[in-house]
Amino acid sequence: MQRSLQAKDRYAKLLFDSGLRKEHLVCPLFVSERKQKTVSAMPGMNVTPATRVVEQVSSIRQAGLSSIIIFGIPKDRNKNGSEAYDRNGVVQRAVREIKGSFGKSINLITDVCLCQYNLTGHCGLLVNGSVDNDKSIELLAKIAASHAEAGSDVVAPSAMMDGQVRAIRHALGKDAKILSYSAKHSSSLYAPFRSAAFAKQGVINKSSYQVSFSNPRQALREIESDIKEGADIVMVKPGLAYLDLIRAAKDNFSVPLAVQNVSGEYTMIKAAGKRGWIDEEQWKVLSIASMKRAGADLIISYFALDVAGYLAE
Repeated sequence: MQRSLQAKDRYAKLLFDSGLRKEHLVCPLFVSERKQKTVSAMPGMNVTPATRVVEQVSSIRQAGLSSIIIFGIPKDRNKNGSEAYDRNGVVQRAVREIKGSFGKSINLITDVCLCQYNLTGHCGLLVNGSVDNDKSIELLAKIAASHAEAGSDVVAPSAMMDGQVRAIRHALGKDAKILSYSAKHSSSLYAPFRSAAFAKQGVINKSSYQVSFSNPRQALREIESDIKEGADIVMVKPGLAYLDLIRAAKDNFSVPLAVQNVSGEYTMIKAAGKRGWIDEEQWKVLSIASMKRAGADLIISYFALDVAGYLAE
C-alpha cells in the first residue's frame, strides 16, 4: 500500500513538473444514436448513447475536467454523409443537451469530418474513386455551421482537405473558434478509433490527403497554411512518434498547439499493461507528460480521466 501511494505521488509530481494541469486535458466522448456499448479495441472506453450524454459529461466535470471533444456516430450512413450537417443529427442534439445543462462550465469541441457519416469512411466526399476536395470543403463548412448553431464552442475540422479552414472561417465569421487538425499524419494508429466509429469498415488508405511521417516540412507548411486561413488552434496527430514535430511547431508558431494522444497509442499501452509487459500506469503518465514537455498546450487523450486523478492528489 505504501509503495502504491509512493508511485502515485511520483506520477503526480512528474505530471506537475512537466507543466501539465487539468485545463490542458481534453476528454474524448463518442456519442451514438444506439445503446451504450464498449469499444472492444479500446479497453475501458464506451460509446455513449445520446440519451445519456449529460450523465457522462457530469462524470467528466466531477473529475475536474472542463474540455471535451465529441465524435458523433450516427445510426445510419449515406453517400453524402448528410447526418453530419443535419440540425437534428447526433452531435447537434448532444451539443444542445450539454450546453443546456452545463453552459460555459464546459468548453465543448466538436469534430468536423465526414468519415463517420458516409459509406466509404473517407474524410471527404468520394467522386469516381477520388476525394473531391472542393465539394468536401463545402460540406465541412455546413457541418461546422450546424455545430456552431447548436452551441459548440470550438469546431475542429479533421478531414485534412485543402482550404477547409478558410471555408469554415468564411461560413462562421471572425468570432468562431477553429481548432484545425493541421498536421494529421497517415497512420495505422487510428484503427481502434475506426473500429468504434465505422464498425466493420475495411482498411482505408488516406495517404493521399494526410501527411507522411517522412515529410516533416510538409507538416509545418500545413500548420502555417491553416494559421493563415484563420485557425485559432493547430494540431499535431498522433503524438508519441512526433514529439520532435510538436517542439518544432511550438518554436515556430505563436498560436496554441493541440496534440492528440490517439486510439492506437492508448490501446498499445492498455494491451501491454494487461499482459504485464509494461507498467501501464507509468506509461500512461509518461506518454502525456512527454507531449506536454515537447510543447503541447492542449492534449486530447483517452487517458484524460486517469491522468486527472493523479493531478487531483
